[in-house]
Amino acid sequence: MASAAPVLLLDQTDSTNAEARRRAEAGETGPLWIVARRQSAGRGRRGRAWEGDAGNLFATLLTTTRRPPAEAAQVTFVAALAVADLLDAFAPPSLVSIKWPNDVMLAGDKAAGVLVESGGHPGGGLWLAVGVGVNLAHAPEGMERPAAALAQHLAAGVAAVPGVEAAARRLAEAFAVWLERWERLGFEPVLDAWRARAAGLHGPATARLGHETVEGRAEGVTPDGALKLRLADGRLRLISAGDVFFGEAG
Repeated sequence: MASAAPVLLLDQTDSTNAEARRRAEAGETGPLWIVARRQSAGRGRRGRAWEGDAGNLFATLLTTTRRPPAEAAQVTFVAALAVADLLDAFAPPSLVSIKWPNDVMLAGDKAAGVLVESGGHPGGGLWLAVGVGVNLAHAPEGMERPAAALAQHLAAGVAAVPGVEAAARRLAEAFAVWLERWERLGFEPVLDAWRARAAGLHGPATARLGHETVEGRAEGVTPDGALKLRLADGRLRLISAGDVFFGEAG
């Protein structure tokens, strides 16, 4: 059975990803889950703030790899599956889905996100900071799209959301299972499992890519996980990173 990485629980930090980066640049290799009860400067994708109130899960896996950067980036799909497994344990699994590439949804609203950062490790290879934020107790307000918290969608028989430490350990266990499959079997079975949970991969979609917004129809993903977007003029655009909104144009 896959062995979960140890969990380090901090009362507070600026950002678990930032803490992982500092440790990596100082020579630590992990694997180590860094978990904080509070974050003062959490970050999401594209530099957005990630609210750091107590009761939610803020966790980052610090690890190292010899994989090339493009291949190492596949870990984001591993993380999304692990988060989905975590939510499955407390919410009705029928409510849990993944939005490309790594947002995990509850009843169609965002409940969790993943932010992977990397850099050259002093000892060689790459350090990876696999950051995970999960809305356990409450969801942020005033977001562009509605957010959800696990507390709003508990399954019958589940009395309360898990505590931060318990949630972190369950996440670490689920991540270890998917990581072992990725390392032993390659990316294809991981991507197949991800596809089975993903919503909106075939239909209208709008992608915001830095200074450009493109619209079209999603046509699934490539073998390396890039989103295939068919534009109105017939061209096929491959999206490797960006904010994508499904089921709508504009």
